[in-house]
Amino acid sequence: MKDLKALGEIVHKQSYERETGGTMMDLVFNPETGEFEQQNVAAGEPPSGMVVTEMTKEGFANAGHPSRAELYSRSAGLIENGALANKRAFIIGLGSFGGTIAEELAKAAVGEFAIMDFDRLETHNVVRHACSLKDVGRYKTDAVEELILGKNPYAHVDKFCLNVMDDPAATEREIDRADIVLVATDNNASRFLINDLLVKHRKVGIYGRANTRAEGGDVFVQRPDGPCYTCLVGMSAFDQVAEEVSSQEAGLRSGHIAAYTAPEDAAAIIQIGLASDIAPITNLMVKLALVELARGTNSGISGLEGELVYDYWMWANRRERRFRNWASFDKAGTLPTILRWYGARIRKKPDCALCGRGGALDSGEPLPRFDFQGMADVDLALDDGEGGISVGE
Repeated sequence: MKDLKALGEIVHKQSYERETGGTMMDLVFNPETGEFEQQNVAAGEPPSGMVVTEMTKEGFANAGHPSRAELYSRSAGLIENGALANKRAFIIGLGSFGGTIAEELAKAAVGEFAIMDFDRLETHNVVRHACSLKDVGRYKTDAVEELILGKNPYAHVDKFCLNVMDDPAATEREIDRADIVLVATDNNASRFLINDLLVKHRKVGIYGRANTRAEGGDVFVQRPDGPCYTCLVGMSAFDQVAEEVSSQEAGLRSGHIAAYTAPEDAAAIIQIGLASDIAPITNLMVKLALVELARGTNSGISGLEGELVYDYWMWANRRERRFRNWASFDKAGTLPTILRWYGARIRKKPDCALCGRGGALDSGEPLPRFDFQGMADVDLALDDGEGGISVGE
């Protein structure tokens, strides 16, 4: 009977009562011996283990888990039971951003996942990562799959333990299959590749990143027929130099750390922030993803479709470096300040095949001129009747 264990499914040690019309032979899992045994079960009597006779493979895997309705009862009215069960999210990069996003989407009952990362979880990752010390040394794809199934045992997870740049064909195939793509990579080379594939397959992609020491961060939503990531990089408001460098490997990939840099000098460049600094950014990415996935479902979250309309979003945690000239939190008035999202519409860029250039930063009320990031080449002025401020050089 042991050969059933080769299915590789987890069988929980629980007992279930069966309402049957008479004595019958069942195959049950005995929690005392750890074996599968045949057992005569009389009508109305519970077996001494878990009945697995005639279960489908999915039922065998999920036996012992609560029903979907019970598991997601607290989400009723916002996301109805089963509404996202057939939606597929492709998450590229499973660091502190991607791991958290995967877990949150699983909590929201997203039913299908593709996850891609080539790296293993290291000790220094743990303080910002959704995974824990027990996962150190594991591939992030394996650890994050466990996170997903721990929140949604009904989910299906396809894992790709590879660098997005090493297998563009696999990346393209999964982007084509996805309903939403979450881009949580740490370098522009991978983002440009993903950008091209999103445009080609007309998919929605959500990019997120943190600035140096997670003093702030930004989120970009790429939609079919809208501005693409290449257009965003051409904006003065988007500064790659200020991007967070979370490890020496990430710095080498992004070009922030030169190959010949001495270890002690590289360590000085690596500056990361707190998990609580990253949380607002991943939270917005998850909300944006859920709004896209829930379109047409008449769910309670659909009301956000008219709110989360911008292409580019900026957040500041502290008034440091690029945000040093922002107003004090307690005296900001209508000026930009920390701990608040600001949205921007990105216009068409003349020299981009699909996108426009320019933008309108809109926080909900007209704003006077101010220094957007303390950068000399950024000029903000009142927008031309669109209720915000324009971003230009």
